[in-house]
Amino acid sequence: MFPYGLLRPALFALDPETAHDLTITALAKAGPLAGLGVCKASGREVEMMGLKFPNPVGLAAGLDKNGEAIDGFAALGFGFIEIGTVTPRAQPGNPKPRIFRLPEAEAIINRMGFNNGGAHELVENVKRANYKGILGINIGKNADTPIERASDDYLACLSAVYSHASYVTVNISSPNTKNLRELQGADQLDLLLSLLKKRQDELSQIHGRYVPIALKIAPDLESDQITAIADLLRRHRMDAVIATNTTLARDKVAHLNHGNETGGLSGAPVREKSTAVIAELARLLQNEVPIIGVGGIMSGNDAQEKISAGAKLIQIYTGLIYRGPGLVRECVEALNINQ
Repeated sequence: MFPYGLLRPALFALDPETAHDLTITALAKAGPLAGLGVCKASGREVEMMGLKFPNPVGLAAGLDKNGEAIDGFAALGFGFIEIGTVTPRAQPGNPKPRIFRLPEAEAIINRMGFNNGGAHELVENVKRANYKGILGINIGKNADTPIERASDDYLACLSAVYSHASYVTVNISSPNTKNLRELQGADQLDLLLSLLKKRQDELSQIHGRYVPIALKIAPDLESDQITAIADLLRRHRMDAVIATNTTLARDKVAHLNHGNETGGLSGAPVREKSTAVIAELARLLQNEVPIIGVGGIMSGNDAQEKISAGAKLIQIYTGLIYRGPGLVRECVEALNINQ
């Protein structure tokens, strides 16, 4: 594979969304050959949610929304892959431009808005993939679905992807779909989790297989909100929590070009906020619900920081864009050494 250090300047010379689309297309065409020349590390196995992960470093949702390049991403050495966010029906997302690089901060702001081809297209792509490893599918609601009917979309998506996923992630924390984060409120979340767990039980009977459900939350939560969410995670016996999504905070990037663009900020500036939420969840949950840590992991040390805070697995996204596939190996090796 072409060395990423030489490839990155060419990609960064392009519009961010164009570069993203070209990368997905190249990985989809390359498939398993995408791993040629990529030095991969053998990781330690982690058992979580009743699944055995070959290493604790995963691809976060958002990079491969439609599951077009599963085999290509898998070839880079990830222990698990998460695709989506997918909605029941196809939708274009928000108007362009909607991705902005902030290289000085190793950050990205995006306001994509769950652009995707819909659940049927994603499922067909999953069926075509040769990947046999752990596959998470991240689900959301359509932008034109009223927030009071959001549960209908999540239940429809869960039903559509259930038999094709190793686990399903419920995304209620993207800042780019109007009012979505309201679902993190105690009453709304209590109802949603109750409905999801009921449907999960029904689907496990139909398919003869239990597929775990994780909840993905925001970094922009007050302590009392985190406490309420932790209580609900325990009460509903959720299988995992993913902390965290992108942030709305701009204190670390407001002075930079594009620093005040609307959307979710990812990359290095969200690292501390994400780790703080993980640590608070770990204190509250006491290992009753496992944590997947994501947000600002740009090095092996950052990966270890998330594990030390209480995460059992980690995911990367923006770090992959800035550092390339070598970051996967670096994180796997760092976690091997420190465990």
